Amino acid sequence: MSGPGEYDGHYNNTHRAFLQALLARQTITLADAKPLLASIQTAHTPDRPTLPEDVSQEDFDNYVHTLNDSLSPFDMEIRSTLHQQTKDRIYALVNTTSDALTQMSTSFKAEEIAFVKRVLDAMFETYNTPRAEIMAITGMQALKLAKAPAEERRREAQGTQQATQPANTSIRMADAENILSLLVDEGWFELSQRGFYSLSPRALMELRGWLIETYNDQAAQPEDSDEEEEGAQVKIKFCAACRDIVTVGQRCPNLQCNARVHNHCVRTLFRAQGGREECPACKTAWQDPLPVGEHAARQSGGAGSRRTTGGSSVGGGGRDDSSMTNEAEDI
Repeated sequence: MSGPGEYDGHYNNTHRAFLQALLARQTITLADAKPLLASIQTAHTPDRPTLPEDVSQEDFDNYVHTLNDSLSPFDMEIRSTLHQQTKDRIYALVNTTSDALTQMSTSFKAEEIAFVKRVLDAMFETYNTPRAEIMAITGMQALKLAKAPAEERRREAQGTQQATQPANTSIRMADAENILSLLVDEGWFELSQRGFYSLSPRALMELRGWLIETYNDQAAQPEDSDEEEEGAQVKIKFCAACRDIVTVGQRCPNLQCNARVHNHCVRTLFRAQGGREECPACKTAWQDPLPVGEHAARQSGGAGSRRTTGGSSVGGGGRDDSSMTNEAEDI
């Protein structure tokens, strides 16, 4: 970055400007950060303009490190993860203590929070089964949840529960549509071309602890292991290579095994295993792995119906999206 003397690692007005920009957009990539930091640096030292190509990964990392030192007392942190589909590294400002549902309470009414909770339950319980780990929900499925069930399903107590539960009240379908749209706009949800809603990278980072506490048994799979206690419920699983949550990727061909890998982490995993293309947990040959994510809706007819030849990629069944959506409805 031009003007190296201007950056000494101490928090200054350039960091404040970058933080304000991050607050406005919620997430950022290095590609987006380069022109932003170049503009900020140029405004700070107009006699020495900075070009986007002058901003390096190291410069960006230094900004993040300095900001995190200043944000830590406020229980905030800039975290990063690889997007499970685009493979871009996504940086987001997250709250390290309160869960996202608590934060949403300042923007949504109690009955709207209850609707969001029903959508999350659908993603991680209804459409996350041994048969098909979809962990996404179509717009039609989500809108059906606008009407609250007669009796909310009660989950067995697992650790500390939230002190207050959202009101079990229905909302109008139009309001449900608006909430879904707002969650996408604010970067909590992503909407795929096939019409599936899923958690965004930002949401997965910010909701990580809450998801584990809510959908995994206390005695379930530790984050640093692919093993689980017998009989424990494990809905949230982690990549065997990077240890981030997997909602899009591959699962071990042995359906009894909890090993999961992001698509972009498979080669890294095999290299770490000395080239052995096998499950890191049960040692089953990693051949024809089942998909995790919305493509799992295509495979919900059973493992036998998805076998391919000639090295076809997972999830490429050649069936239309309407049949995939119908299968997801029936799971």
